[in-house]
Amino acid sequence: MDNGAATGRTGLGDIPESCVACVFMYLTPPEICNLARLNRAFRGASSSDAVWESKLPSNYHHILDLLPPCRYEGLSKKSIFALLSRPLSFDDDNKEVWLDRISGRICMSISSKAMSITSSEDRRHWNWFATDESRFQVVAYCQQVWWFEVSGTVKFPLPPDIYTLTFRIRIGKFLKRLGRRVSNFEHTHGWDLGPVRYELSTSDGQCVVSECHLHDIEQDDAKGTIKRGCWIEYKVGEFIVSRSNPVTEVRFSMKQIDCTHSKGGICLDSVSIIPSNLRRRRRTGSFRK
Repeated sequence: MDNGAATGRTGLGDIPESCVACVFMYLTPPEICNLARLNRAFRGASSSDAVWESKLPSNYHHILDLLPPCRYEGLSKKSIFALLSRPLSFDDDNKEVWLDRISGRICMSISSKAMSITSSEDRRHWNWFATDESRFQVVAYCQQVWWFEVSGTVKFPLPPDIYTLTFRIRIGKFLKRLGRRVSNFEHTHGWDLGPVRYELSTSDGQCVVSECHLHDIEQDDAKGTIKRGCWIEYKVGEFIVSRSNPVTEVRFSMKQIDCTHSKGGICLDSVSIIPSNLRRRRRTGSFRK
């Protein structure tokens, strides 16, 4: 691309860096990084603190509080954005928060280890096993229970937005045999006999209740749906954060407490809290963590 330097004509290289920075405020971080390769003015504008301040959430300092000051003191706003785009652990490494790299909005994941699971201490009913398919490297496996109840809570200064909360669940247990990943449905039973009840509530009085049969989504993906044996995100509902102060408390649960039959054979990985339109973008294949 002609920057005008070799021919004496006005080109991109003659645009003042401050003007380029104003344009960059309307672009996404990946677009800014790509344009930084064009010339010196674009490269300088791509490092502007003013540009990257506009990409950070209004209360990003609260996320930085999860880190020791030595990790971020003296960093440029661009470096802080890069730092916060990687998952940061808190609450004994059982919860993670990060910025979406395209929008700069806050996302969160909560491990099954951070949840209260009825009878989880009894290995006849629940087991824990390691897997690299979880961002927390461990998932809970329900072998067989009569009373199924999982609940949890998180307190965090979420910035204003509309968020969706989902449970990440897998029907059956996956194993590795001869280096291949296989699914085992030997103990999967009971979920077709009654719906699972999901509940979501917030500290400012919002409440959502929904129900579904876990087996309803076990369809062949020839129709574009999710195949049995895959990880599935079951949507609990949406909630709105109007302001980040005071801190938002979110409570959530998943229950199937009909004791007329036993149920089992599912894996529970985590709960996700993600801005609602980012979740829709991820489902269409364009979301990147």
